[in-house]
Amino acid sequence: MPDDALPTPERVLAVAAHPDDIEFGAAGTVARWVAEGASVRYLLATRGDKGSDDPDADLEALRVLRQREQREAAEEIGVEGVDFLDEPDGQVEPSLRLRERITFAIRSFRPEIVMTHDPTVLFVNNEWVNHPDHRAVGQVTVDAVFPTARDPLNFREHLEAGLEPWKVAELYLWSTNEANQLVDIGATLELKIAALARHASQFRAFEDIARWVRRRSEELGERAGYRAAEGFRRVTLAR
Repeated sequence: MPDDALPTPERVLAVAAHPDDIEFGAAGTVARWVAEGASVRYLLATRGDKGSDDPDADLEALRVLRQREQREAAEEIGVEGVDFLDEPDGQVEPSLRLRERITFAIRSFRPEIVMTHDPTVLFVNNEWVNHPDHRAVGQVTVDAVFPTARDPLNFREHLEAGLEPWKVAELYLWSTNEANQLVDIGATLELKIAALARHASQFRAFEDIARWVRRRSEELGERAGYRAAEGFRRVTLAR
């Protein structure tokens, strides 16, 4: 594992499929970087309007609720802002149209680090199936980072709108089976859990979820001598 003497990035963009994905996958690291002075934005492909096991759920009410929960979760740890792309929950496809929208966000915010789902993972730790929306968003985000946002002739209309190409320095991919970076979140684990608690619509017994998150974070941390950790597939890109 690389040493956790990580420099603090100036700007970070986290791209996820649904509300609560970032809280599960990366909120401890985001909270750490925000506390160290980084500017972080979230980009959500959907508003999570299929996130209910009630067949009679009001989809519009759920969409509004989950959007509010995500904004509150981001505010809990000091994230600068949250944007939504309104892709259909449960039906996200790795389309060229979606890649253009994520490329636009990258060129607009100009992050050093982009965080997202690991698109290569179908079975996470042989414990659960990785949601197809997660895989689609991860794939499109990686493609937007390289080579699309970097190359000026991709989506040339961005240049005409005043957006220059942008080279992302690193990818941090969560829910990976190939973690090569453990990030010490001992000081921000409780902030991660507090942010996750904002997604109240998703949990019947949040204390059970909090207990599971603490246990998994602490088990991961033990591998590197930390009280708690998050693991990522960290990809450093040639600049």
